[in-house]
Amino acid sequence: MPAKYLWETGAVIISLMGLLHLRATLFTNKLYPRKEQLIKDMEETPLVMTEQLTMWKSWIGFNATHSSGALFIGIVNYYLALKHFDFLNNSHFLLLFTIATVTFYVWVAARFWFKVVLGLLTIACLCFITSYILLQIN
Repeated sequence: MPAKYLWETGAVIISLMGLLHLRATLFTNKLYPRKEQLIKDMEETPLVMTEQLTMWKSWIGFNATHSSGALFIGIVNYYLALKHFDFLNNSHFLLLFTIATVTFYVWVAARFWFKVVLGLLTIACLCFITSYILLQIN
């Protein structure tokens, strides 16, 4: 049972982080550059690949899809842990792929993001890893 609760806890952390990131992206200015001129420049600067896409639209789109990806990972893992834990327990692929994905998020956070995000991702990752270890020894 502790393995189930740890997996659910890791999934809730990832879900909440994805939700907060989506909110920050679409409903606040928290992910805007502090220099207003940079926003204007991003709004006026198309990408090399197409004139139809600006750096600003790309910035918002990348952040929104990143958020939805984290939400998906968190919600699917929470649902599986809550309703179908035996299935999840027997799917080493899903368990290990989740751990690998969140471990990658930790690595990216360590290199490019800020400490609070790194801390929360590390906690989620440790929940998933500890849960997996407990499942293997039982």
